[in-house]
Amino acid sequence: AKPEEIKKAYRRLARKYHPDVNPGDKSAEERFKQTTEAFDVLSDPKKRAVYDRFGQYSDNLADAAAKGAGATYTRGTPFDFSGFDWGAATTAGGGTGSSFRDIFADLFGGGKAEREPPRPQPQRGADIEMPLSLSFEEAITGLTTNLTVNRSDQCSRCHGAGDTGGSVMTCPTCKGSGQVQRAGGRLRFTQECTDCGGTGKRRPPCSLCKGKGTLPKTENVKVRIPAGVDTGSRVRIPGKGEGGRLGAPPGDLYIITNVGKHKYFTRKGDNIYVTVPITVPEAALGAKIEVPTVTGKAQLRISPGTQSGQKFRLRGRGAPSLRDPNAHGDQFVEVQVTLPKVISEETKELLRRYAQMNVENPRVAMGLE
Repeated sequence: AKPEEIKKAYRRLARKYHPDVNPGDKSAEERFKQTTEAFDVLSDPKKRAVYDRFGQYSDNLADAAAKGAGATYTRGTPFDFSGFDWGAATTAGGGTGSSFRDIFADLFGGGKAEREPPRPQPQRGADIEMPLSLSFEEAITGLTTNLTVNRSDQCSRCHGAGDTGGSVMTCPTCKGSGQVQRAGGRLRFTQECTDCGGTGKRRPPCSLCKGKGTLPKTENVKVRIPAGVDTGSRVRIPGKGEGGRLGAPPGDLYIITNVGKHKYFTRKGDNIYVTVPITVPEAALGAKIEVPTVTGKAQLRISPGTQSGQKFRLRGRGAPSLRDPNAHGDQFVEVQVTLPKVISEETKELLRRYAQMNVENPRVAMGLE
């Protein structure tokens, strides 16, 4: 649109929404302010260039565009025209809901509104999930390690826009149809073209990032795995996911842990379980034995008359809690009474004498005989 046409449209809108014409109408007052801000951008060649490139305007975006490749910026409070009803300048009822671009084309493009390719919006980067295998001991104690992460950063040339603000052209992906064919097994189906947003048109893609808005990057990331993780735990590394676009923050990196098995420990939540063999005399007479735990050896007192399969609890000797670093689960020790594989004649005689002195039959007590 020519500057004279923009000025003419602005005057019509300004008259329609001027506070003197609409006394006490807050909605009209807000429209008047929006009209003035829009005209300020559209009538300034430099600001208009920023809007044409990024689909919105703020001083930060203008600074970034002026600095060129390599510039960085943080998103301020841009003026986005997409929700402003420019159709009020020519529509009797001042209809709402029309996008700025469609109505602008209707006013200044020969009376026929055409859909332009949507301008990219600031978008947070996607999260990345990365598996990590740990030994049982590493999961209990935690560790610090370096991981090679394939991620992306915002393109330094287009600042994440994906294009350099050139003139609109036919989308090469969909050949202008706005739709693409996808295959799913034996079926083929039609989807909206993601490169042009279904409009059939797009601006020439950035030559550096090829329209993606981000560039691939391989980074060596130092990761701290806390003590107490288990299979399926998610460890979050902020800001190490895919790069954001147009100044939006990057996503996060999530480490998904897979913990290997131990030769004699098992784990359920923060509790640890282990089975320990004891002898017949230890079970019958009681004893003090040494048992393994995840933090070292511990003393366990076996009561006289302990049965095979009986469980003992060692409080606080389990895995560290992820919810409270100062808390630990418990360890449960199950004892199994083992019989000697070789019995001497002297021992056999002692057992015969024991059987004569103790006529108790456990099967009778259970009602099995």
